[in-house]
Amino acid sequence: MIPTANWSYPTAIKFGPGRIAELPDACRQSGISRPLLVTDRGLASLPITTQALDILDAAGLGRSLFAEVDPNPNEKNLDAGVAAYQAGGHDGVVAFGGGSGLDLGKMVAFMAGQSRPVWDFEDIGDWWTRADAASIAPIVAVPTTAGTGSEVGRASVITNSETHVKKIIFHPKVLPTVVICDPELTVGMPPAITAGTGMDAFAHCLEAYCSPHYHPMSQGIALEGLRLVNDYLPRAFADGSDLEARAHMMSAAAMGAVAFQKGLGAIHALSHPVGAVFNTHHGTTNAAVMLAVLRFNRPAIEDRLGAAAAYLGLGTDFDTFYSRVQELNATLGIPGGLAAMGVDADRIDELTAMALEDPSTGGNPVEMTAENTKALFLDAM
Repeated sequence: MIPTANWSYPTAIKFGPGRIAELPDACRQSGISRPLLVTDRGLASLPITTQALDILDAAGLGRSLFAEVDPNPNEKNLDAGVAAYQAGGHDGVVAFGGGSGLDLGKMVAFMAGQSRPVWDFEDIGDWWTRADAASIAPIVAVPTTAGTGSEVGRASVITNSETHVKKIIFHPKVLPTVVICDPELTVGMPPAITAGTGMDAFAHCLEAYCSPHYHPMSQGIALEGLRLVNDYLPRAFADGSDLEARAHMMSAAAMGAVAFQKGLGAIHALSHPVGAVFNTHHGTTNAAVMLAVLRFNRPAIEDRLGAAAAYLGLGTDFDTFYSRVQELNATLGIPGGLAAMGVDADRIDELTAMALEDPSTGGNPVEMTAENTKALFLDAM
């Protein structure tokens, strides 16, 4: 059965096939009358984007588009987006697409009224309080992939184009006011993107579940998210038109992003610098390092993953969970390691230093040091 529902956790979500037609109502509900639709270059000319613009235009909301968004969006993309927003006299953003379009769109709405540079709002301590909260524009989010879950997040990842370091920019009001989750928008995703984004959702749930921090609500969400990906990602990969599988993957993506407030870990600590330096696909990179990280963390998570394996119907121990990840990677065509993704082993020291600075390290169940992180990178190659 293909689910259709409305719910309000962690924000207002309109979920189900065909619900993109409700985009004008979502804008009005959010107080937006002149939206700027922000998406990435790859989506800009696709039928789903044209459809969204047509729906907005027919409702008298215009058809303004900004699509100068790189796969790993940076501050130059952001500056251009803010300039387009201000020049067009817009009063809100429709963040549309995968992680890059959603993250950049949220940041355009955030930065359009700020006077400080974006790096002043990095997710460190209470830096978010530096922002002028009253000037943050409303956001409607429309995911077209099932991976990052950025549509239900209060932060965005922006890459510094000079240092190639990914920074997390946080503010509570960056959480979209309304989210439209329409699985029909994901039907055209190529199999490789379906695989990479799906394993991104799996990585979010896995790391949140394994994080040592205390957050039982996130723990439960993460566990069910793992089950949904395990059950439905192979189906979505094998048949992109399987709307039931696509719908459950959209739920799993949102669940992963809700759950990881409990913490991320070494998977993301490794993939963030690799993506920033080598411009690799984030979710695919997560999947490529996942087995090495599971081996690395095994002493601390063996019992916990045995329980997860039982919930997923796989078995009762760590090895059955590990074998299932191997099977998923093989089925989905995930590269066998970082070397297969073009990562140069000569830069391991640089990547190690960047990984240790990544905020994800704090949620890893095994403490990450310079020595063991370098060894982990070498194992992940």
